Amino acid sequence: MKINYRKAFNKLKAIGAPVIEGGWNGEDTFRISGEYNDEKIWADYWNQNFGHCGISHEIEKILTEHDLFAEWINGGVLGVYEI
Repeated sequence: MKINYRKAFNKLKAIGAPVIEGGWNGEDTFRISGEYNDEKIWADYWNQNFGHCGISHEIEKILTEHDLFAEWINGGVLGVYEI
């Protein structure tokens, strides 16, 4: 994983965000689950008024710090990409 992805992945993991190693199509990146919101809502596809396009501001901030952004792959998973 490129260093900017790895740093963002580690920061998100440290705050308890539901990160998943590997891209949707096998890329050397990571994804974020929109289904594991038990203790805290991290991402909610069905509530686009939450955060930015359904993504928590905490996640957005960390991704932006590392020149990354998240985009919904489907209703349950966010892909992470370079800006």
